Amino acid sequence: MKRRLIVAAPVLLAGCGSLLPKQSYIPQVNWPLNPQPPTSLPANEAGKVVLLRALDAGAGMSNQGIQTLQADGSLSTSYYNQWAVAPADAAAEVLGNWLTASGAFSAVVSPGSRLTANLIVEGEFSELLSDVAAHQAKAVLTLVVIQNLGGNTRPLAQQRITGTAPQGGTDFPAQVAAQRAALADAMRQAVNLVTKYG
Repeated sequence: MKRRLIVAAPVLLAGCGSLLPKQSYIPQVNWPLNPQPPTSLPANEAGKVVLLRALDAGAGMSNQGIQTLQADGSLSTSYYNQWAVAPADAAAEVLGNWLTASGAFSAVVSPGSRLTANLIVEGEFSELLSDVAAHQAKAVLTLVVIQNLGGNTRPLAQQRITGTAPQGGTDFPAQVAAQRAALADAMRQAVNLVTKYG
């Protein structure tokens, strides 16, 4: 009798596996976060050299998951839909591209460059999300513009910049498009701020 129970147990356990629901494979999608500047002008040879430092990452901005502010006020971060690069890193690269494309400066450089910078730009990238209730996406950063005169630095401006864009849907392609557009709006404002001192 004992032998029959022992032999039957694996058969019963094998049957249990067919009762478990089959889980479908969900692929992870990595979206690029690289809104292009509206124009690309040649560098101004008489312009200033801008040193652009990395942007500090606000809460959640070093994570790649796309963020959504739900109608109930909760914030969700997607595991399956992510930015190809962490938003704070992407925003710094995009800002450098937009400042260069503006044609207002002789060069836009990163730390380690041998060029002597006249202006230093630094700050924090604090928010990139889709607001479901407001039907819009939002990108927020704070920039500090610093004058550099022979190693003596002086703050010229500090500004919180909020870029927004309407969002037509709640699926991820719509969120991605709206968040890219919101970042582009923020970049336009950022370039306007820096060029005031160029």
